[in-house]
Amino acid sequence: MRSRSIWVVPITKNSTSKESVPMPSAEALQLVLDKMALHELVQNYCRAVDRRDYALLESVYHPDSIDDHSPMFKGSGPEFVRWVPSSVERFELTQHVIASASFVVDGTIAEGECHIVAYHLRKQEPQRETIAHGRYLDRYEKRDGVWRILYRKIIYDWSEVRPYDKELFAKISRGSTKASPDENDPLYTELKLFKRGVR
Repeated sequence: MRSRSIWVVPITKNSTSKESVPMPSAEALQLVLDKMALHELVQNYCRAVDRRDYALLESVYHPDSIDDHSPMFKGSGPEFVRWVPSSVERFELTQHVIASASFVVDGTIAEGECHIVAYHLRKQEPQRETIAHGRYLDRYEKRDGVWRILYRKIIYDWSEVRPYDKELFAKISRGSTKASPDENDPLYTELKLFKRGVR
């Protein structure tokens, strides 16, 4: 039976409490844990792409998964991981943001709709910014206690392309720590618990 929403949970009585405080069931707690794991999974995908952490990116896909980024790419998850470096190489910076995410869990399988904003800053002059707005339609499977993507399809809702104002950005970011699309990013120097390739 498909798990119900985390906001409508069956309750049991706490027999050790004098006032019998309502407690969520084991099923409801597992649903919360699964949805938290799925949310972390899709966030790890974004960090992996933007920081060019391909070991981490590989870890979010099952070996028999499918990724459909048509018209740019359609193939297995492992093939997608090998394709990404050539795709992002032409960008000085990318930023993938999960704007909202909804998950439906049924035991060890789940589906998700993740609204995505994907920013791309082109290296080539004249530089321009491309911002794609869309959704990932996902299917997930938990194997050996670990959730990974089994199928992902991107839906493009709309996009925008605009010139990059390098002088304005230099002005507003003067004195700040600069981002880097790799292991040199401040994420790894300022925060010691974040490790590359680790979920």
